[in-house]
Amino acid sequence: MMNLKTKNNFKPLITAGTILGLGMGGFVDGILFHQILQLHSMLSNRLFPDTLINVEINMFWDGLFHAFTWIMTLIGLALLWKAVRRVDVPKSTKILVGSMLFGWGLFNLVEGIIDHQLLQVHHVVQRAAQPAQLYWDLLFLAAGIVLIVLGRVLIQSGRKAAPL
Repeated sequence: MMNLKTKNNFKPLITAGTILGLGMGGFVDGILFHQILQLHSMLSNRLFPDTLINVEINMFWDGLFHAFTWIMTLIGLALLWKAVRRVDVPKSTKILVGSMLFGWGLFNLVEGIIDHQLLQVHHVVQRAAQPAQLYWDLLFLAAGIVLIVLGRVLIQSGRKAAPL
């Protein structure tokens, strides 16, 4: 007979989803903003990519950034694998998706505050004029907050829907 205290242990699933969300949010940022749209690179506010050397340096730091997001995703997958094998962890799509959205939002918020505002190593739209740079940076932070709130709502909804 299972102890009621451990019957609905959501923490391992939430942790796995949050770490996965951090990694996946980083991949969206790196692939969409850095590579496809080429709006900025990791150090493009410090080393504007207007020379081949600056492009190479930025590419190197983008690669380190992608390595970090890959490691976070790998850790998230390992934690998810561990969580789904446990009988005391309910398998909830809402909680997993909510946790991933929460992690993605957390990525946006932390990366946006640290890299865009405090360190000023790059901005969301690097080539924009000064007031527009701040607008895009604030929009990025707002998207992070929206993802965090949406994630929390889905996690709460999944907890309420889980069997006792």
